[in-house]
Amino acid sequence: MSKAEKTRQFIIEQTAELFNKKGYAGTSLSDITSATGLTKGSIYGNFENKDEVAKEVYRYNAKRLQSNFINELNDAMTTREKLFAIVDVYRKTWETNISRGGCPHLNTAVEADDTMPILKSEVNKNFQNWANMFVQILEKGKIKNDITESVDSSQYAYQFIALIEGGILLSKTMNNKTHLINTLQRIETIIDNELIK
Repeated sequence: MSKAEKTRQFIIEQTAELFNKKGYAGTSLSDITSATGLTKGSIYGNFENKDEVAKEVYRYNAKRLQSNFINELNDAMTTREKLFAIVDVYRKTWETNISRGGCPHLNTAVEADDTMPILKSEVNKNFQNWANMFVQILEKGKIKNDITESVDSSQYAYQFIALIEGGILLSKTMNNKTHLINTLQRIETIIDNELIK
């Protein structure tokens, strides 16, 4: 990495939690300089504007979340084990994610919906990628004869995402992890009763 690339990465890493907690609109340039110890000139010397910082921070936060799934999955697992592993990531990472401000997809989606089209587009891509991960597992499961052939993989993928994000929203808002745990258990029940042969 060049010095400029290292500086950009430093800014992203130092402000990732800040943006996720305060929001993209709520994070000021002064917040960024305080978090990094850099001057405004240095920030703008590495990024065109605050929106570019926000976009790169969201990408960083999303990638960090995605790495949790990658670390839990392997080719030797059965279809059921892979689906359960994805669900279990949310049990294992709840405390860490909450301490960092919660789910970056949820936070960014809510904030960017009508006000920041560039971030809304980024969230959209990540939800599609997340759904595609479920779809690929389910479609490979059909080939292995693990999953019922008539299952609409895309429909279930987006239902799972909606349930997970809804569980996170309730748990974070009400400061009660039980809502997420109940949601995850419901998904596991759906997997066993509606998907697995």
